[in-house]
Amino acid sequence: MTRQTTTVPTTTRWTKLGATFATLLLAGTLVATANHAAFAQARPSSTDILEALKPAPKTRGLTTTPKQMEDQKFLQTIRGKTRALTLDERTKVADIAKDKQKIDLEVYFDYNSAEIVQRAVPDLMELGKALSSPDLRGGTFLLGGHTDAKGGEEYNQKLSERRAASVKKFLQEKFQISDESLVTAGYGKEQLKKPGEPFAAENRRVQIVNLEVKQSASK
Repeated sequence: MTRQTTTVPTTTRWTKLGATFATLLLAGTLVATANHAAFAQARPSSTDILEALKPAPKTRGLTTTPKQMEDQKFLQTIRGKTRALTLDERTKVADIAKDKQKIDLEVYFDYNSAEIVQRAVPDLMELGKALSSPDLRGGTFLLGGHTDAKGGEEYNQKLSERRAASVKKFLQEKFQISDESLVTAGYGKEQLKKPGEPFAAENRRVQIVNLEVKQSASK
């Protein structure tokens, strides 16, 4: 008895392979699109930033503590400074910032650079809109520059200062935010966002903190 062998035409095999490849390509595209959409949704809007930075309502009857008065007096001395803060000044600012409203809005930079990359521009535009709102206008905000762990202490310190200054310049040019409203400080690699991954891009960022509550005109 002779065994019959079925031969699939070459054209048919290539057609099936093409269909399989197209299916895999479509699946990969859908996954990439979904990931991009999720990333886009995760980016904070100006409303998100505004809500994060708005100070909590004051409780009636509470008075300003001596420490709060001292902190506010100190902030007045560094508002509008164009020079880099001293070690004592930036340590004091970091201490004040611990208990203030803040948002972990990362502004990414390329390695070894203080130039704002294009993918950071949308986030900075949203930040500028928030800081220009009546609810925040007139306050004082810390732009704290940070680096990853590559390189020496002194080099990273200078780089983080330049990164904070770059963000300040962007906000002033695009939104005319006053010099006195933005305090820049560099922290080098002292405050890694991802200590377990010291060289990760997430560590190269600028954090925004609401340092001073805007004083109301009403009494």
